Amino acid sequence: MEVLRFWEEGRSVARLLGQQELDARVEFRAFGFQESDDSVVPVPFPDDFDWGVFLQERVRRFDVFSAGHTHTAAVTARVWDGPPDHEDGEWEEQGEIDYESVTGEVAVWGSGRAEELIRLGRGGMWRVRVRCAGRAEVERVTRDEGTAYGVERYVIDFWPKAG
Repeated sequence: MEVLRFWEEGRSVARLLGQQELDARVEFRAFGFQESDDSVVPVPFPDDFDWGVFLQERVRRFDVFSAGHTHTAAVTARVWDGPPDHEDGEWEEQGEIDYESVTGEVAVWGSGRAEELIRLGRGGMWRVRVRCAGRAEVERVTRDEGTAYGVERYVIDFWPKAG
């Protein structure tokens, strides 16, 4: 993977290496991301899920608490060569954690394991930022109307953790 950095006003700017659009099937307000090789995940999703915690860091896994009970959330996963700039936007929740990948592939879990993987390009330690919008609306829709599709939206940024 070629590493290029752009310079802007005397500082380097992270370069986007890849982006994927995914669906996460949320059940009981829970979904998660974990190392694709399940054998190296000590406690696989959904075991030990913490109810009410927006972003929970685990060993080779991280969990997200959704505002909607049962629905499909829209996820944009982006891989950067360094810390991305904070983007402006209306985010209802956000958080950052450390994440270790052995294979460089991340499986999405909700009501089972999704077929599509997030491809990081390499294993190692990563920093992850999760941001979300549409929480109030998905809570209302799943309570009043049933399931929702794409109402709750997530942007998940991965970049190599320094040192």
